[in-house]
Order: sequence, then C-alpha cells, then structure tokens
Amino acid sequence: MQKINELSLKTLIGADALTCAAMGTVLLAGSTAISPVTQIPQPLLHYAGLSLFPIAAFMALTVIASTPRWAVNLVILGNLLWVLASVLLPAGGFIAPNALGWVFLIGQAAIVALLAKLERDASRSRLAVSGS
Repeated sequence: MQKINELSLKTLIGADALTCAAMGTVLLAGSTAISPVTQIPQPLLHYAGLSLFPIAAFMALTVIASTPRWAVNLVILGNLLWVLASVLLPAGGFIAPNALGWVFLIGQAAIVALLAKLERDASRSRLAVSGS
C-alpha cells in the first residue's frame, strides 16, 4: 500500500515538474505574443517563465530523491504562493490584465491549486500509511 501512495505522490510531483517546464517554455518563448493579447506585462511573463525552470528541476530532483517530506512541503507551499501571486497581482492593481488575461491567470492558477491539493492529499495519505 505504501508503494502505491508513494508512486502517486511521485507521479503528481513529476507531472507538476513537467507542467512547470512546459509553462516556462510557453511563457519564455511566447511572452512577446501573449502580452498584448492578455495585457499582462511582457517582462512579468518572461521572468515568470524563466523562474519555472529551476522550480521544475527542483521538483524533478524531489521525485528522484525519494520525495523527502520537507521537499514535498516546499513544492506544495510554492504552488500555493504561485496561486496567491496569480490572483493578488491583478487584484491588488499591480498589473491590469484584460478579460483574456484574467482567464489566463485564473485558469493556470486553478490548475496549480489542483496540483497542490492532490499533492497534499497524497502526502497525507503516505504519512498515514507509513505512520510517520
């Protein structure tokens, strides 16, 4: 049973790493095209994309390193902070996306929030099974 829960957590974090790398590629390569369509500043898109590559690498290393508890918690916390920033930047008036920009921000934030929840649930399940 523990192997199934561990595999599930590893699979989730691995998928998270892949989505980070994919979104990083999209944002880095497409920031110039995405910005005028969404009214999200091009430098923000560019640097957000750039930041996702070391995050994806950390997640990949977490999977390889038998998913230590502190690293799993850091992945979950990082996802929650990403979601928070995705909502607070426009809500706080730091950026002014148009309707499509809001859809873009909320859509990707919802996916990241879902990953964080699934990772948390799998992590808790793993703890319950292992008794740690």
